[in-house]
Amino acid sequence: MVPWLKTAELDAKRKGQPFRSQTARLEEALGLAAAIDLDLVGNAIAVISDPRPATLIGEGKVDELNGQLEELEVELVIVDGHLSPVQQRNLERAWKVKILDRTGLILEIFGERAHTREGALQVELAHLNYQKSRLVRSWTHLERQRGGFGFLGGPGETQIEADRRIIMERITKIERQLETVKRTRELHRKTRREVPYPVVALVGYTNAGKSTLFNRLTEAGVFAENLLFATLDPTMRAVSLPSGRKIILSDTVGFISDLPTHLVAAFRATLEEVLEAEVILHVRDASHEESEIQKHDVEAVLASLGLAGEKAEEPQRPIVEVLNKIDSLAPEAHDAVVNAAARDPLTVAVSALTGEGTATLLTLIDKLIVDKGITLRITILPNEGELMAWLHEHGQVRRRVNEEDGSIVLDVNLSEAEFGRLEKRYPELKGRVEAMMANAAE
Repeated sequence: MVPWLKTAELDAKRKGQPFRSQTARLEEALGLAAAIDLDLVGNAIAVISDPRPATLIGEGKVDELNGQLEELEVELVIVDGHLSPVQQRNLERAWKVKILDRTGLILEIFGERAHTREGALQVELAHLNYQKSRLVRSWTHLERQRGGFGFLGGPGETQIEADRRIIMERITKIERQLETVKRTRELHRKTRREVPYPVVALVGYTNAGKSTLFNRLTEAGVFAENLLFATLDPTMRAVSLPSGRKIILSDTVGFISDLPTHLVAAFRATLEEVLEAEVILHVRDASHEESEIQKHDVEAVLASLGLAGEKAEEPQRPIVEVLNKIDSLAPEAHDAVVNAAARDPLTVAVSALTGEGTATLLTLIDKLIVDKGITLRITILPNEGELMAWLHEHGQVRRRVNEEDGSIVLDVNLSEAEFGRLEKRYPELKGRVEAMMANAAE
């Protein structure tokens, strides 16, 4: 079988973005290629100070790489950058190979990893939006020449327009289907609000260890491997906190630098799960040399959702930084990260692999959710055992006093949603609860 790949890593300086080293960008590009089992036979770095409209890189570099490609009998070149349709077509003509840019490669990975119908629809939508401007590449055998009677553009142009109409019709159909998915997700969220269990969402750079941490906290057995975008479809599981209360932990798709806008738009229905979270856990790879830059990339996506930055819709929503993979650090670095995290109330150092720090993380989540609730003082009669059990299951009991007449007084913390459910389930408590709220306020 002919080897697939020759990778050209393009490190263009981007204004207003943190500097990312050439080595790190190359390693990430190679990791993306390896994520879909491509046979990597070589790589090269081209530093671009003046991007060329026709080929992105200069003619000299194009000729240099052409010789290497012929020698290695390469069939596919991956360019770790965004190529315009013209640049992609010109490079394919010059090198006589298939060209895939960063957006196309990520789409290929997502297409392979999407297992649910929703995920497949989102990937297809992103892929169609990406391809609709590149149709001319698929019809190079049909010349755009002047034809016979009545032809101005030739058969190639006619075929391209027909394909473009087909794609636009398919895009419209998928968007309607995704609207249905969005409504279904909203119904699920409404059901969860009524249960009600608070939602805690995991976000982070791809391969930061979100799924491994998810498995550690939930014992769910979600696929987790040392691969970029190892998991794609969102997963939710219930987790018990130290207080005995339960939360729903949501594992979302990983982010990456230069995440294609097609994907952000297509996966908005999935990413909106994060909007429902009471607490967001930003999982970071503490052992990665560019952890701070990866943090910037994740925050940029969160800002686009209105969850971070100056335009945040709900700035009061806590975002906890989870410094993962501390087991991979040298002892001195490990201690430094743990000590630094201990000084920040919204930072926790953990190892999802060994379990170190996960108890501290659950305790912090417990505190953040509890602090947003309502504290009630409830007198429970001797025959109200069911009410007692319900309060222990859905709230955090902070104080208990046994009265001489057999009744029990509980100080309980409930979220607003849980308080609403308490009123609905036990209407006979309405007068007492209101009086207790007044007492608590005093």
